Amino acid sequence: MRAPRRTRVLILAAALGCLAPGASAAPAEERLTPCLACHGERGQSVTPDVPSLGAQPAFYLLTQLIMFRERIRPIEPMTQMLRGASDEELRGMADFIARLPAPPPLAGSVDPGAAERVRLLIQQHRCNFCHKPDFSGEENAPRLAGQREDYLLKALRGYKDNTRRAYEPQMADVATALSDADCADLAAFLARAK
Repeated sequence: MRAPRRTRVLILAAALGCLAPGASAAPAEERLTPCLACHGERGQSVTPDVPSLGAQPAFYLLTQLIMFRERIRPIEPMTQMLRGASDEELRGMADFIARLPAPPPLAGSVDPGAAERVRLLIQQHRCNFCHKPDFSGEENAPRLAGQREDYLLKALRGYKDNTRRAYEPQMADVATALSDADCADLAAFLARAK
């Protein structure tokens, strides 16, 4: 019996993480030029609803790139741009992006009442377990600290209404229990996290 496609992608991503980097057909920086036009030259997005990629964990990035290439997350233009990319190219791209600087947190603070509600949601749903206490992410959990607020809200809403798929079901399980106000408060809080 064959493993489900998502499981095969995760196994491939894990295997690639263990491989020594090899020569690429195209240098990662060159291959990423069109990507960084939207995601920001230094991985700091200024485009609405487009995430900042700087300082994301390399394993997470590699998995996302594989998911785009394999059309598990068929989102244009990423899917088209990654068509035909080799595993080594994807690994080089992920490593390059991971070395870009982390996005700076948004200025200002969240309403103290909202901040307390968010802290309780984080504790209840263990957000700080997978994404780390400082929300810098690790392995297959993305960095949330300093991410674009609009993008965080879009992602949470996508998990909640099942229009965004993850390779693990936890995010959909967590988001289902959140109200839209909870999602907005979480996005505002995380975008300002240092």
